[in-house]
Amino acid sequence: MKFKTILAISFILMSYLCSAQGYIEIKKVLFKKGDSGVDTYRIPALVQTNKGTIIAFAEARKNSRSDTGDIDLVAKRSEDGGRTWSEMITVWDDGNNVCGNPCPVVDRKTGRIVLLSTWNDGRDHEKDIHARKSIDTRRVFVIYSEDDGKTWSAPKEITSSAKLPEWTWYATGPCHALQLQKGKNQGRIVVPCNHGVYLEGNRAGGHEGPGGTESHVILSDDGGMTWRIGGSPEVGNECTIAEIKKGGLILNMRGPRAEDRVQKGAARLVSISYDGGETFGKAFSEKGLIEPVCNASIINYTRKGRLTETLLFSNPDHMTKRKNMTIKQSDDSGRTWRTALRLSDLPAAYSDLLILDNGDVAIFYETGKDNCYETMTFSIISSECFNNLNQ
Repeated sequence: MKFKTILAISFILMSYLCSAQGYIEIKKVLFKKGDSGVDTYRIPALVQTNKGTIIAFAEARKNSRSDTGDIDLVAKRSEDGGRTWSEMITVWDDGNNVCGNPCPVVDRKTGRIVLLSTWNDGRDHEKDIHARKSIDTRRVFVIYSEDDGKTWSAPKEITSSAKLPEWTWYATGPCHALQLQKGKNQGRIVVPCNHGVYLEGNRAGGHEGPGGTESHVILSDDGGMTWRIGGSPEVGNECTIAEIKKGGLILNMRGPRAEDRVQKGAARLVSISYDGGETFGKAFSEKGLIEPVCNASIINYTRKGRLTETLLFSNPDHMTKRKNMTIKQSDDSGRTWRTALRLSDLPAAYSDLLILDNGDVAIFYETGKDNCYETMTFSIISSECFNNLNQ
């Protein structure tokens, strides 16, 4: 009886997931390996402007899939809800150097698009920057658009305000930042980041070992014009952040590549802030959200400008492999999670989520038939998919 019950539950679950594919309203490949002579496109980020324009950001890795080398920051725009898209816009090109890790947010008061990004010498590799053996270091920049993403300012360096001298590696996002909607810090921009911590005589790079990397946030209280360092849970790596309806911020972090990570549940790390990102509480493992060690995206399912108790989370839903791009849903501000939609069982890696004005959900993610990095695909999922789970 127990075996039959398990089979029945599995059948019902698979039937639901397959039927959920009917909720996908738009599916478009925005960037494909080889397009415009670029070897590989990676690192998705999404934002919707005050005018309703959707902007999808990516890294154009010119000569290889490597994290270093000649990498430009690029974007495409859609003024009709994701149905059609502009030609590729080059936001930042610095020759043979790395311009990457897009992390955008819109200042709702001015309409300005604020794009955080990082830079390093294209000859340097992450491990050498961690170990302080690099030509230069990782630097932090902000770029602005005042015309709905059509043109972009020259990059403005903010490293001295956003990075401590003892930090080595640095990454903004990657994925969207946010602007607080309620509380005494309403209007504050909060950007999820991570940094490397140098360990004398120990492994100083990558995602392994105590102190190797830590998540943190940077803050702006003037629409992205000036910046300062906020809180850190002193663990984590690439991270994503969402505002909670009843007050607070939930920082969801990529975990370490520890040898026993699968035995411990391969869970994401989570930390909460109740003071607008100034400080974060002790991190814990979120057993309801597993990962193969990969970027993810979390967002409040905001409706008509109002925060809800519903959070959405996207990542490859697998303990060891980058595959199975999935959106999970929590209706209690992250205390419990369930699967809302599995987009496919194909290889998949980084992603970003966006809640559209009509309640539909956009996702921009890396996927392909043979490997994760063949395309960057944009999809819109009907709000009915998530509303049905609330019933």
